[in-house]
Amino acid sequence: MIRLLPLLAAVGVAVFTTSAPAGFGEQAFKLVASDGAAGDGFGRSVDVGGDIIVAGSPNDDDKGSVYLFNAATGTQISKLVADDGRAEDHFGFSVAIAGGIVAVGAPGHEHGGIDSGAAYLFDASTGAQLAKLTPDDPEEGDEFGNSIAIDNGIVAVGAWRADEHGDGSGAAYLFDASTGTQLDKLLPDTGNDHQTFGVSIAMDNGIIAIGARTYFVLGEGYTFAKVYLFDVSTGNQLHRLQADIENYNGDLGGHFGDAVDIKNGLVAVGTPNRSIFFDFSGAAYVFDASTGEQLHFIFPADGHDRDHFGVSIAIDNGVLAIGANEDDDSAWAAGSAYLFDAISGTQIDKLLASDGAAFDDFGNSIAIDNDMVVVGAVGDDDNSGSVYVFDEGTAGCPADLDESGVVDFGDLLSLLAAWGGIGGDVNGDGTTDFADLLQLLAAWGPCSPAATRPAPAHQVVVVRGAR
Repeated sequence: MIRLLPLLAAVGVAVFTTSAPAGFGEQAFKLVASDGAAGDGFGRSVDVGGDIIVAGSPNDDDKGSVYLFNAATGTQISKLVADDGRAEDHFGFSVAIAGGIVAVGAPGHEHGGIDSGAAYLFDASTGAQLAKLTPDDPEEGDEFGNSIAIDNGIVAVGAWRADEHGDGSGAAYLFDASTGTQLDKLLPDTGNDHQTFGVSIAMDNGIIAIGARTYFVLGEGYTFAKVYLFDVSTGNQLHRLQADIENYNGDLGGHFGDAVDIKNGLVAVGTPNRSIFFDFSGAAYVFDASTGEQLHFIFPADGHDRDHFGVSIAIDNGVLAIGANEDDDSAWAAGSAYLFDAISGTQIDKLLASDGAAFDDFGNSIAIDNDMVVVGAVGDDDNSGSVYVFDEGTAGCPADLDESGVVDFGDLLSLLAAWGGIGGDVNGDGTTDFADLLQLLAAWGPCSPAATRPAPAHQVVVVRGAR
């Protein structure tokens, strides 16, 4: 340790003049279903609202279920099931929570024929079923409920296999959350076979964002994917969002729109099959909801082929959370999640499961609410699935190893004592090394709020604005 002191002095001038690095939070806890079993798919869908975390388990008992957890403690509150659940309903394939109501999609339900689909509403406090939602024109194979959103008393439900504009062209429906009454049916201004309009859906402040992935028509070829914005009150189409084609690199959009979220005038779109670093490394985009203008084209500097960065996406309070469910940092296809500043496009942090293992699919689903990030890992524990919770409040200053509220010599000694292990792993890469030492020195002094910190010096993001 004594021989390291000249090294510390040498880097001190440069390091101490930099701002404290990002550190959105360490893992607060890991959630598992109280009765989970192999193949349940717990964590296939997640959402968080206020003090409740929602996690779907669409293969549980062959019908599907949804679990509610206390966001502060990780304690399971209740388990939701449909009062008319049947085998292969896939209840919990999609979930959403807002205003004390939990919305659940069951795209395999047979209300109007095989895989016509249904959605359900529950009281988040009591677990009581409030309503069952079905469209007024159900058809076999529509898979109504494959995506779902709820905001301001309105429920939006995707039916990506509906046939209004052709086979599998897709549709979306709006319902009154208090009465269960259908309010509207939304369709894009143009459509074709296999357009899959409704593959993803999100809603905020009177605007609905609906994804329609890249699709192929025999004899016509591929059509670039899009995200459509609609006005909730009128049902009018506002904008049609599309990525800047010049950056496609021949991958035809890479499933642009497979994941979408909207908050405070910003639309976030995942493109998990964009080929930035060879095949399917993935990317994400940010748009202005009011103008439809592309603001950012984002991908991580440490991306690799088949990471599928953008397979899930969520935005809240100016922070963009993005899943990369086949990232190999922890193990082969263990998965990861990234956090970016949605305004600047700057990377804030990278999140990994504390016990990441091969094929966990950590990042297959993601949600964010204020300072809490919830990440699904549907392949964890023999596909029973799990959910990880990261909270800024648990580690707003990751370099403060002794939790004294200030980064000082006590933390430096702790880091050096853990050298080569994990006890001083400040940057979350799984080992205590020189990178952690630099990050600790950069954070020297009183802990700073995570929201004011720029991206870590050892991680760089490439951002391109619209042209």
